[in-house]
Amino acid sequence: MDDDEVFIEEDEDLKKFLPTGFGKQTKETDVARQLEKSKRPTAAIKELPSEDRDEKNDSSHEDSEEDSDEDDEFPVSHELVLKTHERPITTITVDPSGSRFITGSTDCTIKFHDFASMTPNTLHAFKSIDPTATKASASSETHPVHHVEFNPNSPSSVLVISATPQAKIFSRDGEELKEFVKGDMYLRDMHNTKGHISAITTGTWHPTNKDLMVTAGTDSTLRIWDVNMPLMQKDVIVHKSRAAGSAGRTRMTAAKWGTPIQGGKNLLVAAGLDGSLVMWDGDGPYSRPAAEIREAHKRETWTGGLDVSADGRTVVTRGGDDLIKLWDTRKFKQPISVVDHTSTSDQYANTDIRFSPNSSSIITGSTNGKLHILNPATLKPELVTPVTDGSPLVTLLWHEKLNQILTGSANAEMHVLYNPKISTRGAAMVMSKAPKRRHIDDDPNLTTDLSQGLSGDAISSGDGLRAAQAGTSYASRHPTIGLTVSGRSRDPRRPHIPMTTPFAKSQPDEQHIKNNIPLSSMRDEDPREALLKYAEKAEKDPMFTNAWKTTQPKTLYADISDNEEEEGPQKKKARPG
Repeated sequence: MDDDEVFIEEDEDLKKFLPTGFGKQTKETDVARQLEKSKRPTAAIKELPSEDRDEKNDSSHEDSEEDSDEDDEFPVSHELVLKTHERPITTITVDPSGSRFITGSTDCTIKFHDFASMTPNTLHAFKSIDPTATKASASSETHPVHHVEFNPNSPSSVLVISATPQAKIFSRDGEELKEFVKGDMYLRDMHNTKGHISAITTGTWHPTNKDLMVTAGTDSTLRIWDVNMPLMQKDVIVHKSRAAGSAGRTRMTAAKWGTPIQGGKNLLVAAGLDGSLVMWDGDGPYSRPAAEIREAHKRETWTGGLDVSADGRTVVTRGGDDLIKLWDTRKFKQPISVVDHTSTSDQYANTDIRFSPNSSSIITGSTNGKLHILNPATLKPELVTPVTDGSPLVTLLWHEKLNQILTGSANAEMHVLYNPKISTRGAAMVMSKAPKRRHIDDDPNLTTDLSQGLSGDAISSGDGLRAAQAGTSYASRHPTIGLTVSGRSRDPRRPHIPMTTPFAKSQPDEQHIKNNIPLSSMRDEDPREALLKYAEKAEKDPMFTNAWKTTQPKTLYADISDNEEEEGPQKKKARPG
């Protein structure tokens, strides 16, 4: 080493402080760590018959890989939790590609979510709309959402069913496209009405035709619509109830349109409040059902769960009588299997039960918040796993492309169950992203809303802001929509236009009234004097009696003598007694 060369000792602390490079730094994400965080803390519980459970306890598992394969059979090892609603979630739908999903709730809103825009710390909806809002008024009616469904053949259309007689079609971005007509409630024959006359309970799309859909209503009808003709339905199916005292009508509680994957006839199945289960040929005619079971479930119980298998051979129903029944469409008389399962239809109209995408399993929820995966032949549970303990599972969906199970519960939480080994995209893609760096402006408690202007009244404390955000009324959730009690607009950008009539609260001065309002001085004038000033003109130039002016006789009055003036008027002679 030369004497002129200077040796500098390495300083580890200085290395950590100085940057390793210049320019934009790429942040690597520990995907395995994030997936581990989303792993469910409670293990899935295997439910087996008692004799099988005893055999399993006696025998020892020699191959651990075989156990892991069994655990990976269902996508329930990890979960993603979203809380974007304020009240129970009643319906969930996912588009066929698996990129966007929509949820509906009893808080009268539907919320649009996009997996691509989510990160592990930004799990929120990108749009929220009220499908029944008709005008910008704080007093407008809102109704809970019963059913939302993407069109399987045209994902740009979304069917929205609220507790109203009119179904609506929205775009995938939340724009209203069509509103179907309401029928005449004073017509007795339902075949003559153009639409439903009372609230709709559910609806579904045609499995192969993108223009057709069916809705079920409380007016005892199923109506088939063409989206290109919203002013009148295409066909009307009137279900005549044979229950005693029903007057031939009942409420239709569920409907499903199924088609075999291998090809064949479509079939339309519906359930009624009278306990009946009815099946029609999916392509018509609908004048008479192909098969009917009058007492499929107990009368006056809400059968909210209904689904058809992928091969079109079996139908599963979940009734309000706490029973799940499996039916064969080829022998549509007696159920194949029946199991006891507590229903939630006494609180929520939707008690979902669905086949898996390949119909190898049946999924449903329970009143204690557990997910049940049942065998499609025996209806015995193959897997029972808790999702929301103590809060009923109201709706659920198993998406084919994502291979993930989406559940909505009564505590307004949505859980996306998945398995990184067998699930693709969706929640697995969200958890593989880097968390978004939060900015201080993202916290609404630390910012001021300047849309109302900056004044002492506009500045509120953090507790007051949280209380305002926690409002559940329509006016509190939409503070800039509608009118106030005095008639002013709630939108601060819209100026108030004062009324100029003399009877308004902002009454102008007296001089302005006299100069600008015709005949305004007549209110201060004596009506008798106003009429008498036209008496001379009416006598000289009559307007209505001018035609016979020359032929009118001259009026003659009798002359009064002096004696009559003194005596006064002549008295009436007394009748002799």
